[in-house]
Formats: sequence, structure tokens, C-alpha cells
Amino acid sequence: MARGELRIYLGAAPGVGKTYTMLEEAHRRAQRGTDVVIALVETHGRRHTAAMLGDLEVVPRRETTYRGATFTEMDLDAVLARRPEIAVVDELAHTNVPGSHNGKRWQDVQDLLDAGISVLTTVNVQHLESLNDVVARITGAEQRETVPDAVVRAAEQVELVDMTPEALRRRMAHGNVYRPEKVDAALGNYFRTGNLTALRELALLWLADKVEEQLDKYRADNDIDATWETRERVVVALTGGPEGDTLIRRAARIAARTKGADLLAVHVTRNDGLAGADPAQLARQRLLAESLGGTYHQVTGADIPQALLEFARGVNATQIVLGASRRGRFAQILSAGVGVTTIARSGSIDVHLVTHERANRGRRRGPLPAALSRSRRIAGFVTALLGLPLLVLALRVGPALSLTNDILLFLVAVVGVALIGGLWPALLAAVGGSLVLNWFFTPPYGRFTIAESQNLLALGIFVLVAVAVSWVVDTAARKTRQAAQASADAQTLATVAGSVLRGERPLMALLDRLRETFALDSVTLLENGAVVAGVGQPGCERAGDADIEVKVDDNLLVLIKGRILQASDRRIVEAFAAQAAVALKQERLAGEAATAKPLAAADRMRTALLAAVSHDLRTPLASAKASVAGLRSRDVQFDDDDREELLATADESLDRLDRLVANLLDMSRLQAGALGVTPVEVGAEEVVPRALDDLGPAGRTVTVHVPDDLPMLHTDPGLLERVLVNLVANALRYSPPDRPPVITGSSHGDTVELRVIDHGPGIPADRWDDVFLPFQRLGDRDNHTGVGLGLALSRGLTEAMGGTLTPDETPGGGLTMVLALPTGAPPTGASHDPGSA
Repeated sequence: MARGELRIYLGAAPGVGKTYTMLEEAHRRAQRGTDVVIALVETHGRRHTAAMLGDLEVVPRRETTYRGATFTEMDLDAVLARRPEIAVVDELAHTNVPGSHNGKRWQDVQDLLDAGISVLTTVNVQHLESLNDVVARITGAEQRETVPDAVVRAAEQVELVDMTPEALRRRMAHGNVYRPEKVDAALGNYFRTGNLTALRELALLWLADKVEEQLDKYRADNDIDATWETRERVVVALTGGPEGDTLIRRAARIAARTKGADLLAVHVTRNDGLAGADPAQLARQRLLAESLGGTYHQVTGADIPQALLEFARGVNATQIVLGASRRGRFAQILSAGVGVTTIARSGSIDVHLVTHERANRGRRRGPLPAALSRSRRIAGFVTALLGLPLLVLALRVGPALSLTNDILLFLVAVVGVALIGGLWPALLAAVGGSLVLNWFFTPPYGRFTIAESQNLLALGIFVLVAVAVSWVVDTAARKTRQAAQASADAQTLATVAGSVLRGERPLMALLDRLRETFALDSVTLLENGAVVAGVGQPGCERAGDADIEVKVDDNLLVLIKGRILQASDRRIVEAFAAQAAVALKQERLAGEAATAKPLAAADRMRTALLAAVSHDLRTPLASAKASVAGLRSRDVQFDDDDREELLATADESLDRLDRLVANLLDMSRLQAGALGVTPVEVGAEEVVPRALDDLGPAGRTVTVHVPDDLPMLHTDPGLLERVLVNLVANALRYSPPDRPPVITGSSHGDTVELRVIDHGPGIPADRWDDVFLPFQRLGDRDNHTGVGLGLALSRGLTEAMGGTLTPDETPGGGLTMVLALPTGAPPTGASHDPGSA
């Protein structure tokens, strides 16, 4: 059975028209004779969207009861049994009610696709898993319902339903998105112009990446190697040389000329692993490329131009930036070089050959490291000086051999010397052997002359073979030593990197690991002459105190004390110094983030307060003003009942306003540590009835089971009454009419517990702490009946009185708030300072 196709309508925010556009497509498919059904569509009360359902077949929803409340979900089994060609499923990121076949709606969609049913669906950019935290930082609202990016990327089609922020705000103002009473809060909070602009850009960028993936797949499937200039991508090739900074900056300027261009820095390492670029230079150049908005890559290849071009074509690059060759003129005559070869093979990719200070000056190479140790070189010379005379003596005393055999024996001796001592002892043995062969074994004997041309050829071949063998042996030994050094350097870098990743403070871990690796006394990091970090003793306060100074950049300097390092070790230290700059930057960014976090939290709370209070202040004020204006009007004559009703409305509205202002003031006092608490001895049976009286007629429906013999509470009766009023009011809101809340009391040692029990829908245990955040109404569908301060204020007041307020699950479904308060006099030293709450 063929798998169904998935088509997703992506939007930057609610209200842009995703569902409407999806239904338009459903009608087009139906008119073409395709079997289309509505598996689930959420109209959210929008009349234009509801009208678009038209005559499309709708599969009835499945009703589910969870914790006393009834919910409707898509009936997956019914849709599978119906087996349409296309199913319309709205809101892909939706979380299903517990007890459903799948936890998420996108999982239901996967089941439909597996059954061969194609699906039309919708999703907003804020629900994409990879963008969830970004959206939360932009809007201040965390989205708990997400869908994995892989699910959306796997769709056959993703269509962006776009709308400008101004147009969307106009739609909202006209009541086409939310109900009128929610419009003002939405426009002032989530749907601000800046938020919508940022969300729109996120949606466009995400979709651009999706399109890029599709293009790459198409080019790979069709074996297209040619560059398609859909977006400017500038690749800069780095050798690890000092010219790299110039090349990166030049490439960044080229990329900056085109909006949205990519900058990619790449270093090609030879596949023998021995062509050692300076790791410190590469580390610094990587930081420079990333600071300019680029990315760093490293590839391996035997043919550097070929590897560079393969990388460029693989990323669909349009331009390559290379540095002019540092080789001298004679070397360029012998070999074309990387730049010329790359230009010749580049095809449609533009290549920029950038000059720099070191161009055509030749490569400055340090002295080649010795292939063998000094002791082995000495042993080689001794072997050559002693071995040749002994070989001559053996050949003179023993039976006479032909010149060819003599030459072969001397060649064996030269090879042996090369294996023992390397190139120079072998060259000495080769030259000395040729002279000895000429003197003792080539006619005329005892003279440095050769009578026969064949003997001259034999001696010449002997010298050439001896020199070649010596060179090969020496080169192999040098390569082996370089490989061992490279392996040791790589192992050191990997070890240090691992210790940095595992450490809580990367900078200190890096410096400490560096000190241990090279057995140093101390390592100190200076910034503009001031010590910013250091490990070991004695530390260095200034540059002159150090044995070695490693410059990271114009501001940073690493000072090493303890011993002088070899040149090869110094290169590794320079690489670590470059990483120290990164670690220092990361620690400072983490510190800034920690400092900004409380400010961001305060800003989110302030935003939530303004959004929530905007309606709750306006509603009672509007009601009171309308009632008073009606009473003062001379155009309408009210009878006594009407006047009484208007006065009652004004009184109730002003009471609501008074409670709201009192809650806000108490919350601000709690957060400022300025709330006064006056604890006295009081009985729970006295406070509970007063709290229920404050709730009016609704409070009389509450069942109370508080024994009269409970110990006396040592608390503030006024604050306790406020807490109980908030808790009971919250329980009344969620309790079914036939199962009112219950208040019970019990004693546990020096603590009295008052439990406010409701049988409503309840709250999942993993979200209990969220209900105590200010301006939150978790699970409350009526988001315009309060600012969400009740439970947050209740916990704050309870803790100010020395008690605790914790949620618990009601047996059979619902939520129980457990209020625990101390009895009798408080323990010695106990504090009721509200600032500790």
C-alpha cells in the first residue's frame, strides 16, 4: 500500500488564514472528484472559516471524559474505517486528551499516512520544536505544544500562508480572529507588530531552509554538479598561514554585498595527516570567520584543489576566495600551484585570487626536524667509519669476487648505515664506498682511475642507488616521527577539549588542563594587562614575570611559568590559548545571560500584568460607570427595582475592583518584602465561616468538615481569611454544580492542615508548580475572569505566615489544595519576615 502524502500549511501566527486556505484546497480537490472528508477542523468561532466547511463531509468527533470534564478529539478509528483519499486535520501540534490512541495529533496523522490516506493540515511556526525557545524569548509566551521539525520537513509540500503584521492586526481589530473582549489584550501582548514581524521572518527563514533541502535532494537525485546560483555562497580557503585573516575579511565583504549570502571558511587537510598547518592560526581564523557570521569547515583530500572544489560544489557555492601563492617564482614555474589549478577546474564558480603581504615571497620553512635521534646518527657515522674498513679487509683476505659482487656488498653496507643513522651517515658511506671500490677493486688498482667504461657505469649506479636508498630511509623515518608527533598533538587536544566540555567553568578547566599536560608551574590569562584567570603558583602579574608569552589577540595574553617549551609544544599551547579566548567569551555570555534572566522574568511579569489587568480593571469600572450614569440620567425613569439593581451592579463592580487592587497591592508588598504579618491565637473554625461569608451565596454551597477541637493556629486571621477566600473561589470555578467543594481540617503534630477539595478537571502533577506563577490561569478556558493572582498570592501569604500551600490530587479526579499552618507559639528563632516568602 502506498503511503499517503502530507501537505502542511505553515503560518507565522494564529489568524493568518491557514485553516481557511486549507479548506479552499479541500474544496478544489472535492470538485475534481477526490474523496475528501473533514477529520477535524477548529473554527474558533470565526464565521468565515466556519462557512468554508460548506458541504464537505465531516467525520463526527469522539467525546472523552477526563477528570470530570468532557473533551472532543478527532476520531482516528472512524477516519481509518472511512478510508477517504484525503483527510483534513487541523492543528498538527495539538496534544490529545489522556487516554487517546496517541499522545499527539501529529502521531494520529502519521497513522493516517501509513494507512495510505493523504492529509491536509496546519501548524504555526511557534509550534516547531527547534524554534520553540526562540519564539518564547521573542514573545514572552512559552508554547507547550510542539511538533518535531522532522515531521514537518518530511512533508511532500509545505505552503506558507503569509500576512503582513499590519493586516493581521486589522483582522483582529475587526473581530475576525478573537472575541472582542480578548482583542485588546492580544494586540498589546503577543500580537504586537514587532513580535509578528519576528515570527514572520522565522517562518520565512525556516521555509527557505526546507526549500534548500528539497533543492539539494533534487540535485543529488539527478546527479547535477553544476552550481545553481539560487543564493550567494562565498567559500574562503584557509591554509593556516598568516594571510588567512586578510582572506576572511575580503570574503566577508564580498558576501555582505548580497542580502542573505553565506560565508563558509574551509581548510583542506592532506589525507596523509602530515602537512601540519598551524593549529593556533586556524583556531584564531575560525573565531574570526564565526564572528563575521560565517561557518568553519575542515575537509580531507590528497588533491587540495580537487577537494576544495568538491566542497564548494557540495554546498552550491557561487564564489571561492583564494590567497595569491606564497611560493617563489621558481617554484611556480615547476608547479602550477593550488590557485591556478583551482581556477582552471572551477567551471561556473567564480574564483577571486586575493593578493597579500606574503605573496610571491616564498614559504618560510623552519629547519626540518631530524629524522632520527642524535645517538642513532652518531651510531650511523661510527658504523660507516668502522664498517667500510672491515668490509675492505674481509674482501681482501677472502676469496676474490667480481666487481659486481663487491659493489652489491658495499650497497648492503650503505643500506645498513642508512637504517641505523639516516641520511648523512649513509651519504658518507656511499661516497666513501665509491672511493674504496675505485682504489681497491677497480682496475687499475691503487689509483683513482677507471680503465673500463663498464666499471665507471657500475660505480655511478652504485652511488645513485646508495643516495636514493638513503634518502628514502631518511624520509620514511622523518614522516614516521611527524606522524607520531601529530598523533600525540591530536591526543593532547582531544584530552584538553574533553576536560573543558566536562568542566563547569570551561576557562579554568582549560588552563588547569594545560598546566597539567605540560607540567607547568602556573598558567595565567591577562586581558589588557589585568589578570582575568589563572591556575597554579606562583602566578604572573605582568608579562615580564613569565617564561613564555603567548599572544591570543591585541587584548589577551597567556603567560606560562615553569619551563621553556619546545617549538612543537608551543604550537599546541597557542591553539589552547585561542580556545581560552572562546572559553572566556562563553563565560561572560553566560554571566550576562544569568544577569538578564531576572530582568527578562520581571519584564514578562510586567507584560502579563498589563495584559491581564487591562480587561479586569476596565470591566468593573465600565459596569460601575454605566450603572451610575443610568441613575443620573434624566431621560429615563427607573422604578425602585431597577434602581436597586443598578445600585447592586455598581456595588458588586466596585467590590470586584477593590479585591483586584487589594490583590495587586499585596502581591507587590510580598515581592518587596513589605507585607505586615500579625500572628495571634485563632481557631480554624472561626476563620473558615468568615471566608465563606465573603464569597456570598456561592460560599453557602461549600461543605465544611472542620472539627471544633483542632489546636489553635498561630497566624494572622485576616491574611488566612484572604487565602481561604482565594482557594475556595478557585475551587468553585472548576467544581461541577452537583459536586461543590469541600473544606476539611486535621491536626498533625504541631501543624494543622486545611484542605480545599474540588472535583473539577484537575491539573497534571508535572504542572502543579505552574499554578503558583503570577498572572497564570492554567487550564482556565475563561481567560477574562481574573488576572491569575489568586493562587500565587495565596502561597505568598501562606509562606509569610510560616505555613505551606501545596497541591494534591483529589481521589476520583480533581485538585486538592493543602494549607498547612503552625499551631501554638512559633519555635524559637522562627521568623515571619515576609521577605523570605
